Amino acid sequence: MPSAPQEARERISFETAAQHATLRIPVFTPEQQVGDAHVTLMSQHYECASHIVVCHDHHFLGLVRIEDLLGAPPDITLDALMDRDAPIVAPGIDQEIAAWHAVRHQESALTVVDGEGRLIGVIPPHRLLAVLLSEHEEDLTRLGGFIKGTEAARMSSEEPVKRRFRHRIPWLLVGLAGALLAASFVGRFEAQLQGKVMLAFFLPGIIYLADAVGTQTETVVVRGLSVGVGMRNMLGRELMVGLAIGLALALVAGPLVWLLWGETDIALCVGLAVFAACGTATLAAMVLPWLLSTFSMDPAFGSGPLATVVQDLLSILIYLGIATALM
Repeated sequence: MPSAPQEARERISFETAAQHATLRIPVFTPEQQVGDAHVTLMSQHYECASHIVVCHDHHFLGLVRIEDLLGAPPDITLDALMDRDAPIVAPGIDQEIAAWHAVRHQESALTVVDGEGRLIGVIPPHRLLAVLLSEHEEDLTRLGGFIKGTEAARMSSEEPVKRRFRHRIPWLLVGLAGALLAASFVGRFEAQLQGKVMLAFFLPGIIYLADAVGTQTETVVVRGLSVGVGMRNMLGRELMVGLAIGLALALVAGPLVWLLWGETDIALCVGLAVFAACGTATLAAMVLPWLLSTFSMDPAFGSGPLATVVQDLLSILIYLGIATALM
């Protein structure tokens, strides 16, 4: 029949403190003497012996550091030597919180105790270090909006050259197709460009501004999706920000074009195109990562090239379409 700690350990869930705890540790009663503990420690093999756990009837009472045990007289009881205020955590607490709890208390190991005070186990130093490293990688991964899982992020970072190439080249081929399509779009407005060559001067700038605004939005959205933020929570505010940025840039670009080149019609075209292109770029930068994430595709690889293609094509159509309508 399983003991009380074993029964409690059967109820653990993934990424909790109990999942990392071990019972292959030295456990003694408070009335045992230091000399007896020395003899027992020398005759047993433990996964972690940095701390001696003091228990009574499976109930945790305190800890004795191995340094204190080795330097204590052999006739002293563990009850007199143990730290009764040693930090403990509940079995279901998140592994990251448990690890930082140990760090804050300057402990290299951490005791896991259930709600009734029964010993579940001790998280040894090497597991605490592994948890901290894993959580650090996951935080960096999510901060960069790279991918949701730490394991998947590490796999993507360490995968061989052939697999890296296979993951990335399809999206870049989409970008190449978009570049050829953009050239075709520009060719359809050849008459307008020949009639007003100055229109071509501002096309790269409008495309760049739309791409820059879209990239900012895309970064925010991919990061948000990677940490579980819903699209509904980002859509309205990001779209308003994109329109506000587009309006601000248009109010600067239009007058500057008029002052520097003296072309009122072109200045109006540039201003309107900047505003519209920034708005559509914001929308594309939100929708595309969300669609890729919905279909279980990594938005970090796909959304950048795909969003760039869409934004560039829309910027060209918007700018030259406005120019055709006004001029």
